[in-house]
Amino acid sequence: MRVLKLEDAVRVAAGADHSLAVNWDGTVWTWGSNPAGQLGDGSTTNRFAPVQVSGLTDSVSIGAGDSHSLAVRSDGTVWAWGSNGSGHLGDSTTEDRPTPVQVMGLEDITAVAAGASHSLALASDGTVWAWGRNSFGQLGDGTTENRLTPVQVVGLTEVQSISAGLSHSLALRSDGTVWAWGWNASGQLGDGTVLDRSTPAQVSGLEDVVSITAGPNHSVAANADSVAWTWGRNGFGQLGGGRSPNRLVPTLVPGF
Repeated sequence: MRVLKLEDAVRVAAGADHSLAVNWDGTVWTWGSNPAGQLGDGSTTNRFAPVQVSGLTDSVSIGAGDSHSLAVRSDGTVWAWGSNGSGHLGDSTTEDRPTPVQVMGLEDITAVAAGASHSLALASDGTVWAWGRNSFGQLGDGTTENRLTPVQVVGLTEVQSISAGLSHSLALRSDGTVWAWGWNASGQLGDGTVLDRSTPAQVSGLEDVVSITAGPNHSVAANADSVAWTWGRNGFGQLGGGRSPNRLVPTLVPGF
């Protein structure tokens, strides 16, 4: 079914119960659940058709968490709105915001990703920055302390892509390796253990990867030949190949 009122959309993102789209002109449009202001229209009213996010123009990248939203503008600044109980809007407070506020201390950002209650940003120099909830080490700064403003992920350089799961984070480096940190109870970090990691660890056995995606408790990677690997939770068959046990290291998806 076509989403009403949207034409010329160039990017989309989906949160737990809300959706985002960037139009060709850089405006951002949202719809769905809105109790924390995650639609960014200045209200907490649910919307059954897209409404424009207040005050955002020239947007080039978006991210949607459980109840918060992120956008990167063409000037490299990051803007956030919605729930903020763990500081995942990055404005140094824990106050929910129904309209966008600028994330503090970030510049030259090219992409963002939103977890349940944490946020990631990729800078043009290949470094990664994180803020918000950190109870499982998903911010990658070597601690489990929540951060109300961005901190740099330890030891990561030459990153070209990021993704955020429920409480874990992924990064793809330019050499084709994948790195993961945060919650690991289902093996979603792919390092052969179920130990949480507060700094990035390399995902086992992957090379020449070109794309990554983090699900709530599982992870996916693919190479240029469209060969796909999955790891982590598999209670609903989300790793492919049937409802096999959870996977602690990447496994090829049958048929790809």
